[in-house]
Amino acid sequence: MDMLKNMLKCPKKTLLLKLSAILGLGGGLLCLTLALGTAAGAAPQASLTETTHDFGKVFEDAALTHTFVITNTGTAPLDILEVDPDCECTASRYDRSIPPGGRGEITLTIKPYSVIWQFKKDTKVRLNDPAHPEVILTLKGAAQPFIEIKPSHVIRLRGTLPADMQGQVRFISHLPTPWEIKEVRTDIPEKIEVALKAEQPGRVYVLEVRNKSQQAGHYKGMVELFTTSKERPRLIVRVFGDLYPSSGVNP
Repeated sequence: MDMLKNMLKCPKKTLLLKLSAILGLGGGLLCLTLALGTAAGAAPQASLTETTHDFGKVFEDAALTHTFVITNTGTAPLDILEVDPDCECTASRYDRSIPPGGRGEITLTIKPYSVIWQFKKDTKVRLNDPAHPEVILTLKGAAQPFIEIKPSHVIRLRGTLPADMQGQVRFISHLPTPWEIKEVRTDIPEKIEVALKAEQPGRVYVLEVRNKSQQAGHYKGMVELFTTSKERPRLIVRVFGDLYPSSGVNP
Protein backbone atom coordinates (compact mmCIF):
# COMPACT_ATOMS: atom_id res chain seq x y z
CA MET A 1 0.00 0.00 0.00
CA ASP A 2 2.83 2.41 0.80
CA MET A 3 4.26 1.90 -2.70
CA LEU A 4 0.88 2.63 -4.31
CA LYS A 5 0.46 5.80 -2.23
CA ASN A 6 3.87 7.01 -3.29
CA MET A 7 3.03 6.38 -6.97
CA LEU A 8 -0.15 8.41 -6.66
CA LYS A 9 1.83 11.32 -5.23
CA CYS A 10 3.85 11.66 -8.43
CA PRO A 11 2.55 14.55 -10.60
CA LYS A 12 1.43 14.08 -14.18
CA LYS A 13 4.09 14.07 -16.89
CA THR A 14 6.49 12.15 -14.69
CA LEU A 15 8.44 8.97 -15.06
CA LEU A 16 8.25 6.39 -12.23
CA LEU A 17 11.42 4.43 -11.69
CA LYS A 18 11.69 1.63 -9.22
CA LEU A 19 15.21 1.86 -7.88
CA SER A 20 15.21 -1.01 -5.42
CA ALA A 21 17.03 -3.41 -7.71
CA ILE A 22 19.37 -0.77 -9.17
CA LEU A 23 20.38 1.40 -6.23
CA GLY A 24 19.47 -0.83 -3.29
CA LEU A 25 16.92 1.65 -1.93
CA GLY A 26 14.44 -1.01 -0.96
CA GLY A 27 10.99 -0.38 -2.16
CA GLY A 28 11.44 3.35 -2.54
CA LEU A 29 10.24 5.14 -5.68
CA LEU A 30 11.69 8.18 -7.34
CA CYS A 31 9.55 10.51 -9.43
CA LEU A 32 11.47 12.02 -12.38
CA THR A 33 9.69 14.93 -14.07
CA LEU A 34 9.54 14.81 -17.89
CA ALA A 35 10.19 17.86 -19.98
CA LEU A 36 6.88 19.54 -20.73
CA GLY A 37 8.01 20.89 -24.11
CA THR A 38 9.30 19.02 -27.13
CA ALA A 39 11.84 20.16 -29.65
CA ALA A 40 10.31 21.66 -32.79
CA GLY A 41 10.11 19.20 -35.71
CA ALA A 42 12.29 19.72 -38.77
CA ALA A 43 10.50 21.34 -41.72
CA PRO A 44 11.37 22.71 -45.17
CA GLN A 45 11.07 26.39 -45.98
CA ALA A 46 10.89 27.77 -49.53
CA SER A 47 12.45 31.09 -50.47
CA LEU A 48 12.30 32.69 -53.94
CA THR A 49 14.08 35.84 -55.06
CA GLU A 50 11.27 36.52 -57.58
CA THR A 51 7.88 35.13 -58.53
CA THR A 52 7.25 37.32 -61.60
CA HIS A 53 9.39 37.79 -64.71
CA ASP A 54 8.66 40.44 -67.32
CA PHE A 55 10.13 39.72 -70.76
CA GLY A 56 9.32 43.24 -71.93
CA LYS A 57 8.85 43.63 -75.69
CA VAL A 58 9.37 40.46 -77.69
CA PHE A 59 8.32 39.01 -81.05
CA GLU A 60 5.29 36.73 -80.98
CA ASP A 61 6.99 33.68 -82.54
CA ALA A 62 9.91 33.38 -80.16
CA ALA A 63 10.14 30.62 -77.54
CA LEU A 64 10.35 32.44 -74.19
CA THR A 65 12.27 30.78 -71.34
CA HIS A 66 13.00 31.88 -67.78
CA THR A 67 14.42 30.06 -64.75
CA PHE A 68 13.18 30.81 -61.23
CA VAL A 69 15.60 30.01 -58.39
CA ILE A 70 14.15 28.46 -55.23
CA THR A 71 16.17 28.03 -52.01
CA ASN A 72 15.42 25.74 -49.08
CA THR A 73 16.14 27.70 -45.90
CA GLY A 74 14.49 25.06 -43.71
CA THR A 75 15.80 22.01 -41.87
CA ALA A 76 14.20 19.24 -43.95
CA PRO A 77 14.19 18.44 -47.71
CA LEU A 78 11.95 20.70 -49.77
CA ASP A 79 9.90 18.75 -52.31
CA ILE A 80 8.30 20.29 -55.38
CA LEU A 81 5.15 18.20 -55.59
CA GLU A 82 3.58 19.65 -58.75
CA VAL A 83 4.11 22.37 -61.35
CA ASP A 84 0.77 23.26 -62.96
CA PRO A 85 0.74 25.92 -65.75
CA ASP A 86 -2.57 27.60 -66.59
CA CYS A 87 -1.85 27.18 -70.32
CA GLU A 88 -0.81 24.13 -72.32
CA CYS A 89 1.59 26.44 -74.14
CA THR A 90 3.84 26.53 -71.05
CA ALA A 91 6.33 23.70 -70.48
CA SER A 92 8.27 23.13 -67.27
CA ARG A 93 11.47 21.54 -65.98
CA TYR A 94 12.34 21.54 -62.29
CA ASP A 95 14.32 19.99 -59.43
CA ARG A 96 11.99 17.70 -57.49
CA SER A 97 13.82 17.77 -54.13
CA ILE A 98 16.08 20.40 -52.58
CA PRO A 99 18.13 19.60 -49.46
CA PRO A 100 18.28 21.97 -46.45
CA GLY A 101 20.45 24.94 -47.35
CA GLY A 102 20.39 23.97 -51.02
CA ARG A 103 18.93 25.64 -54.08
CA GLY A 104 16.97 24.39 -57.05
CA GLU A 105 15.52 25.68 -60.30
CA ILE A 106 12.11 25.84 -61.96
CA THR A 107 12.43 26.56 -65.68
CA LEU A 108 9.31 27.63 -67.59
CA THR A 109 9.14 27.90 -71.39
CA ILE A 110 6.32 29.46 -73.41
CA LYS A 111 6.09 27.77 -76.78
CA PRO A 112 6.28 29.82 -80.01
CA TYR A 113 3.09 31.17 -81.63
CA SER A 114 1.28 31.24 -78.27
CA VAL A 115 1.58 34.90 -77.23
CA ILE A 116 0.48 38.14 -78.82
CA TRP A 117 0.22 41.69 -77.53
CA GLN A 118 0.05 41.90 -73.73
CA PHE A 119 0.30 38.42 -72.23
CA LYS A 120 0.42 36.93 -68.74
CA LYS A 121 0.92 33.22 -67.99
CA ASP A 122 0.60 31.89 -64.42
CA THR A 123 1.99 28.60 -63.10
CA LYS A 124 1.04 27.09 -59.74
CA VAL A 125 3.84 25.35 -57.83
CA ARG A 126 2.82 23.05 -54.97
CA LEU A 127 5.37 22.38 -52.23
CA ASN A 128 5.69 20.38 -49.00
CA ASP A 129 6.48 23.62 -47.16
CA PRO A 130 3.82 23.76 -44.39
CA ALA A 131 3.98 27.55 -44.22
CA HIS A 132 3.81 28.14 -48.00
CA PRO A 133 2.29 25.06 -49.68
CA GLU A 134 1.69 26.92 -52.96
CA VAL A 135 3.36 29.73 -54.89
CA ILE A 136 2.38 31.24 -58.25
CA LEU A 137 5.05 32.03 -60.83
CA THR A 138 4.15 34.58 -63.52
CA LEU A 139 5.60 35.19 -66.97
CA LYS A 140 4.44 38.33 -68.76
CA GLY A 141 5.38 40.72 -71.53
CA ALA A 142 4.27 42.44 -74.71
CA ALA A 143 4.57 40.40 -77.90
CA GLN A 144 4.71 42.17 -81.24
CA PRO A 145 3.99 40.33 -84.49
CA PHE A 146 6.76 40.28 -87.07
CA ILE A 147 4.22 41.52 -89.61
CA GLU A 148 1.21 43.34 -88.21
CA ILE A 149 -2.04 43.04 -90.20
CA LYS A 150 -4.51 45.92 -89.90
CA PRO A 151 -7.42 45.99 -89.42
CA SER A 152 -7.47 42.17 -89.63
CA HIS A 153 -6.68 39.25 -91.93
CA VAL A 154 -10.33 39.13 -93.12
CA ILE A 155 -11.90 41.26 -95.87
CA ARG A 156 -15.71 41.23 -96.28
CA LEU A 157 -17.22 42.50 -99.51
CA ARG A 158 -20.88 43.06 -98.75
CA GLY A 159 -23.47 45.10 -100.56
CA THR A 160 -26.23 45.41 -103.15
CA LEU A 161 -25.36 44.99 -106.81
CA PRO A 162 -24.14 46.78 -108.84
CA ALA A 163 -22.45 48.77 -106.05
CA ASP A 164 -18.67 48.95 -106.00
CA MET A 165 -17.45 46.82 -103.10
CA GLN A 166 -13.85 46.90 -101.98
CA GLY A 167 -11.65 46.51 -98.93
CA GLN A 168 -8.04 46.80 -97.98
CA VAL A 169 -5.51 45.40 -95.55
CA ARG A 170 -2.31 47.05 -94.39
CA PHE A 171 0.83 45.01 -93.61
CA ILE A 172 3.23 46.74 -91.20
CA SER A 173 6.65 45.23 -90.59
CA HIS A 174 8.32 45.24 -87.17
CA LEU A 175 11.36 43.46 -88.55
CA PRO A 176 14.79 45.06 -88.07
CA THR A 177 15.55 44.86 -91.80
CA PRO A 178 13.52 45.78 -94.92
CA TRP A 179 11.19 43.21 -96.48
CA GLU A 180 9.10 42.91 -99.63
CA ILE A 181 5.98 41.14 -100.86
CA LYS A 182 7.22 39.51 -104.03
CA GLU A 183 4.09 37.66 -105.23
CA VAL A 184 0.30 37.77 -104.75
CA ARG A 185 -2.11 34.93 -105.59
CA THR A 186 -5.82 34.28 -105.13
CA ASP A 187 -7.89 31.13 -105.51
CA ILE A 188 -10.98 33.09 -106.65
CA PRO A 189 -9.67 35.24 -109.55
CA GLU A 190 -13.11 35.11 -111.21
CA LYS A 191 -14.65 36.83 -108.16
CA ILE A 192 -12.14 39.47 -107.11
CA GLU A 193 -9.39 41.77 -108.33
CA VAL A 194 -6.32 42.31 -106.16
CA ALA A 195 -3.74 45.08 -106.18
CA LEU A 196 -0.71 45.71 -104.02
CA LYS A 197 1.11 48.97 -103.39
CA ALA A 198 4.05 49.97 -101.23
CA GLU A 199 3.00 52.68 -98.81
CA GLN A 200 6.45 52.73 -97.23
CA PRO A 201 8.78 50.54 -99.31
CA GLY A 202 10.49 47.93 -97.18
CA ARG A 203 8.11 48.43 -94.28
CA VAL A 204 4.39 49.02 -95.07
CA TYR A 205 2.34 47.49 -97.91
CA VAL A 206 -1.36 47.82 -98.71
CA LEU A 207 -3.47 45.09 -100.31
CA GLU A 208 -6.63 46.23 -102.08
CA VAL A 209 -9.37 43.73 -102.93
CA ARG A 210 -12.31 44.66 -105.19
CA ASN A 211 -15.38 42.61 -106.05
CA LYS A 212 -15.82 41.97 -109.77
CA SER A 213 -18.67 39.44 -109.67
CA GLN A 214 -22.10 40.72 -110.74
CA GLN A 215 -23.98 37.62 -109.68
CA ALA A 216 -25.94 37.72 -106.43
CA GLY A 217 -24.87 35.17 -103.88
CA HIS A 218 -22.06 34.34 -101.51
CA TYR A 219 -18.47 33.32 -102.06
CA LYS A 220 -15.30 32.89 -100.07
CA GLY A 221 -11.63 32.47 -100.86
CA MET A 222 -8.21 33.71 -99.92
CA VAL A 223 -5.31 35.85 -101.05
CA GLU A 224 -1.79 34.50 -100.49
CA LEU A 225 1.17 36.84 -100.27
CA PHE A 226 4.74 35.56 -100.52
CA THR A 227 7.45 37.66 -98.89
CA THR A 228 11.22 37.94 -98.63
CA SER A 229 11.07 37.52 -94.84
CA LYS A 230 12.24 34.19 -93.41
CA GLU A 231 10.16 34.90 -90.28
CA ARG A 232 6.97 35.42 -92.33
CA PRO A 233 7.50 33.95 -95.80
CA ARG A 234 3.73 33.60 -96.40
CA LEU A 235 0.73 35.69 -95.38
CA ILE A 236 -2.94 34.85 -95.88
CA VAL A 237 -5.97 37.12 -96.15
CA ARG A 238 -9.46 35.58 -96.13
CA VAL A 239 -12.08 37.09 -98.45
CA PHE A 240 -15.86 36.74 -98.04
CA GLY A 241 -18.36 38.08 -100.57
CA ASP A 242 -22.05 38.70 -99.76
CA LEU A 243 -23.76 40.11 -102.86
CA TYR A 244 -27.45 41.01 -102.96
CA PRO A 245 -29.61 41.81 -106.00
CA SER A 246 -30.84 45.38 -106.40
CA SER A 247 -34.39 44.39 -105.43
CA GLY A 248 -33.26 42.43 -102.36
CA VAL A 249 -32.95 43.59 -98.79
CA ASN A 250 -29.50 43.94 -97.38
CA PRO A 251 -29.73 42.42 -93.88
